[in-house]
Amino acid sequence: MSAPTPPRVVVLGGGSAGWITACLLHHEWGARGGSVTVVESPEIGIIGVGEGSTPQLKAFFDHLGIEESEWMAACDATYKLGIRFTGWSERPGFESYFHPFPAPTDLHSEPGFLHNCMLARRGVDVPAHPADWFIAETLADARKAPQPNENFPFPPSYGYHFDAHKLGAFLRDWAVKLGVRHKPVRVDEVEFAADGNVAALLCEGGECIEGDIFVDCSGFRSLIAQQALGAEFIPFTENLFNDRAVVMPTKHGEKLKPQTDAIAMSNGWRWSIPLTSRVGNGYVYSSKYISEEDAEAELRKAIGMEHDGETRVLQMRVGRVRESWTRNCLAAGLSQGFIEPLEATALHIVIVTALDFARAFESGVFTAQNREAFNRRIADKYEGIRDYIVAHYRLNQRSDTQYWRDNAANHALSANLKDMMSAWFTHEDIGQLNARQHGGHPHYANMSWHCLFAGYGTFPPAAKMQAPPPGLAVADVEQTHAMLAACARNFPDYAPV
Repeated sequence: MSAPTPPRVVVLGGGSAGWITACLLHHEWGARGGSVTVVESPEIGIIGVGEGSTPQLKAFFDHLGIEESEWMAACDATYKLGIRFTGWSERPGFESYFHPFPAPTDLHSEPGFLHNCMLARRGVDVPAHPADWFIAETLADARKAPQPNENFPFPPSYGYHFDAHKLGAFLRDWAVKLGVRHKPVRVDEVEFAADGNVAALLCEGGECIEGDIFVDCSGFRSLIAQQALGAEFIPFTENLFNDRAVVMPTKHGEKLKPQTDAIAMSNGWRWSIPLTSRVGNGYVYSSKYISEEDAEAELRKAIGMEHDGETRVLQMRVGRVRESWTRNCLAAGLSQGFIEPLEATALHIVIVTALDFARAFESGVFTAQNREAFNRRIADKYEGIRDYIVAHYRLNQRSDTQYWRDNAANHALSANLKDMMSAWFTHEDIGQLNARQHGGHPHYANMSWHCLFAGYGTFPPAAKMQAPPPGLAVADVEQTHAMLAACARNFPDYAPV
């Protein structure tokens, strides 16, 4: 008996999410008879601004066999070793911290960091700031590229910054060359089959595009999943207050660092994302606490553009659909959900969703038998990421505005996040708890949670910290500094084109 033919996939919407999904599903099924068609209206723009990614985007390009030299220059892309958070804490010595992507050298430095964190949590005055322990921050501060010479075979993980419009265009051209069909046409109606599944997209001019699986990448409109099929949307407004972003590009002012900056503002935070052609800037804020005009004025002042340049205001619908796979429709990108851009997880979720869907659908012999399990996994992914983002606000160490005070007093937290916070302050092993909460596959590593808690300085008050008693084992921070400096000498200066 021959294997069933993979499905005809129709993706509604282009942009980064649509074309990433199309590329991945074509890669999985195109050679075995499956087909992928992307339908995007030339009349509808995409939201994309200067964006950052996690290392998942590198894994995506590696999976497809696309070299960095092939796409980075075309998309104004730069390297990203992590995120520097500035101004989220008023505690002296903890005004800034760096969230690194992992590296093999962390195996030698992370244990000392975790050990000292536990001592500091118990009131022992030892070096426990993330800045002392990880190669990613050392390289970013020194403006080094994450590409070691051939004598040092331990490259760190890294993501990218890129122009989202150009990334979508690059992936479109790449996919079309390999056989993905592109239909630049407006969709007027969703047509249903007798069994309630989506049968076709009815387009302007009378064209009918049929398929077996429909992927909704139509943005916040969610034309198929939410509007046509009634997929339930779960808002995260109790957990995450921000619902707007005012954005504005600027020219480069100095040599680039391979990092994203997330800088606290009066009623939110702003990103600074360096591309080869410009710097992307955006102030993510809550309209409950600040007006659009005041937010724009605050951003302009912060970036020195008080009288020049144009801004755009983006409205964000923060939350997720209850089920990403509804009938024969997969929601992806903004149609599926959105967790504000603080940790640059948007494309990460798109990639994970597409690959997990392909495995689940195929293992079910191209039927929906694995749909419930798939939906549980994706929902857990969203909830895990949501918890980590919420923790940034709940644990903030600021008190200068009502916005920050309300975030620090917010009790609309998941049980998992409450348990993580309780474990930290009662000196339990949060790494073990993190693993238990997610079946051994946590969404954020133990290192990341420690960097967040420790980076804010969530230790006992300075007046209560005691010097280490004689004989207490303390990780040697100076030895770690020397090791990281020696490692960094194997990396070239970063000079993006």
